[in-house]
Amino acid sequence: LFERFLNPERVSMPDIDIDFSDDKRDKVLSYVREKYGRESVAQIITFSTLSARAVLKDVGRVMGVPLNTIAELTSNIPVIMGRVTPLKEAMLLPEMKDVLNKYKQDDRVQKMLEYALVLEGFARAASKHAAGVVITPGDISNYVPLYQAPNEPEAVTQYTMKDVEDAGLLKMDFLGLRTLSIIDTTLGMIEQNHGVKVDIDDIPLDDKKTYDLFGRGDTIAVFQFDSRPMQNYMRALKPSNIEDLSSMNALYRPGPMEHIPEFIERKHGRKEVEYLHPKLEPILNETYGVIVVQEQVMRIARDLANFSLAKADEMRRAMGKKDLAKMDAMKDVFIKGCVANEIPDKIAKELYDRLAKFASYGFNKSHSLAYSLVAYQTAWLKANYTAEFLAANMTHEMGAADYIVQLIDEAKKFGIALLPPDVNHSQVLFSATPTAIRFGLAGIKNVGEKALSGIVGEREKNGPFKSVFDFTSRVDSRAVNRRAVESLIQAGAFDSTRPEGHPLKRFRSDLNASVERAIDYGSQAPEHDSLFGEMDDAFRKEPPFIQAEIVWTDDEILTNERNVLGFYVSGHPLEKHRIDVQSFSSHTLAELDELKLDEQVFVLGVITGIERKLNKKGEAFGVITLEDFTGKRECIFWGKEYRDFAGLITIERPIAISGRVKKNGTSETATIVTSQAMSIETVRSSKTRGVVIKLESNGEQPEQVIDSLKAVIKRYEGNRTTYVVVEDPTLGESRKYILPQAYKVSGDDDFVAEIEARFGKNKVLYCR
Repeated sequence: LFERFLNPERVSMPDIDIDFSDDKRDKVLSYVREKYGRESVAQIITFSTLSARAVLKDVGRVMGVPLNTIAELTSNIPVIMGRVTPLKEAMLLPEMKDVLNKYKQDDRVQKMLEYALVLEGFARAASKHAAGVVITPGDISNYVPLYQAPNEPEAVTQYTMKDVEDAGLLKMDFLGLRTLSIIDTTLGMIEQNHGVKVDIDDIPLDDKKTYDLFGRGDTIAVFQFDSRPMQNYMRALKPSNIEDLSSMNALYRPGPMEHIPEFIERKHGRKEVEYLHPKLEPILNETYGVIVVQEQVMRIARDLANFSLAKADEMRRAMGKKDLAKMDAMKDVFIKGCVANEIPDKIAKELYDRLAKFASYGFNKSHSLAYSLVAYQTAWLKANYTAEFLAANMTHEMGAADYIVQLIDEAKKFGIALLPPDVNHSQVLFSATPTAIRFGLAGIKNVGEKALSGIVGEREKNGPFKSVFDFTSRVDSRAVNRRAVESLIQAGAFDSTRPEGHPLKRFRSDLNASVERAIDYGSQAPEHDSLFGEMDDAFRKEPPFIQAEIVWTDDEILTNERNVLGFYVSGHPLEKHRIDVQSFSSHTLAELDELKLDEQVFVLGVITGIERKLNKKGEAFGVITLEDFTGKRECIFWGKEYRDFAGLITIERPIAISGRVKKNGTSETATIVTSQAMSIETVRSSKTRGVVIKLESNGEQPEQVIDSLKAVIKRYEGNRTTYVVVEDPTLGESRKYILPQAYKVSGDDDFVAEIEARFGKNKVLYCR
């Protein structure tokens, strides 16, 4: 509805937010400056203010208060949903009162608190707003004052966003949206790999593969739909059109979320679609009788109460701002209009109250539908060009190691391998084939931009590198130094040059031992060539590898990869324990941020970092980094637990941890306070009561599928109950069976291996 954006009765200017690819936003700003004149365009200032924590640190530092005293005070000021609790509120908290009593007689601390209470909320620094832009009809300095920041080429307004609007100027937000860049990158890869030029604005909006992907909840990396709760909602909803996606987008936010279960039940006919009055059906039938967006509020006011759309928007804004005086006045007009349309007074009152409740937190369809279209586009790319889409995401999320780990695991679920970086095959960024994603050279630590362009440029010009010696003799040694070569070796980037019959572990170890020899060989090549023209045969002969005294183990190879790439690529130390992780973990590590404080968790992972620390009393405690297939988290072992489980706390060890979720400081990142720890082997032996086998019928009767299992089961007799789940993909349903006592199994690794060899991977789980 256009009136939702602009109408004659709207007092404030419309809010214009425009999303551009985040790597092209600067081009848009340059275009606007050229079109309207540099003197008529400016970005908007913003001020960072002194929070309770910041003001104590700043005032305390000026007054010479000891840093440990300041830290003791600031650590007791909670951060809730990213908001630092105001100092006045924090001082009333029991834990803060204890600390304040401790410093009651300290005049300096008391003065610090007195000054901090006054200064809290004051502007601390000026900077440029991330998105805000104003365009004026003439020289901008005739309308608002300007501020020239040091080392900034362009001036910004001295007025903040709100003040700019009060001054009568139209504020616009030019936002950089990474998703649009990811789409662009994916389209480029598709054209390169398949010779197909996809017009993303012309893809079919009824693609079955895309809606199947939504219905399975396979929405990691799908714009707006990749959170864990949203994945679960998608599995329940099984959306069938863009309107379903738009409705979920609008409902998935504080307030409307309570209506999601009702929306899902009504869509699937498990709950009757009801309307307070028949005249609501044309307005609400698209959303199964549930009010979902603000435009529906406006249409109800127009169609049932005879409001103009401008008046309806005014009512919506009054409800949204909880302007009680205006709402009371409009309620009478609304009810009279409904009664004039033969709607009973009682129903009109109830309807108005429902609208008022919804409008206080409702979302607008223009936004939810636009974003849902972008979401659909990303899902379409994932469903139809999975490798290219995930590779593009990895390219644009290269700095977020935890998210890359999730994307790697997602690729494996789709049968797409992640190939390690390779000097002969990798591009600078991630690239894709239909069945694999190739790691980009830019993801390797210690390999700079000059080295990257030098490696790829030389390879494209003169062909693949035959060996590490050929490599060092052809690339610029000033760009590709010893450290870079070592990192390339540890990342596995020279594996394609491995001579036949040279085992991988021995090859990487020998390469690492030969780095100095390779660097020396490379540094002599240009000089020798420049002095004597063509190199003679003696110089062309490469030196032999130095044989390493100690050959890297499988675990050391993986550790080296993680050290230079940030995560495991060619394998994972947990891979042999994947069934245990999937069976016994209460949550993946990536899910912990979404949990409530103090929620109990049981997680399995591998230890990739250990820190020994001392508390204020000088007692030792440990902080380990635990990593699973989805990411990593810190786990704290306080004194007693640190002593009790010291034997389990070793680097690269798979471990199971029970504990509670904690969130500290300004970060919303969850940590685990450990109460219990055990080896993964102990978990399987002590907690497994049964084995679940998941199979597909593929047109057979479920009983026939089970019969084909029985022969295998009989060879692995044991004491664990066997459960079979037979899924029928054509019907989208499954049947569960408990096999008789005679078919109890051992559930050991050999049993799992044979089941997976016969029926496919990931078919077995343990149950408690």
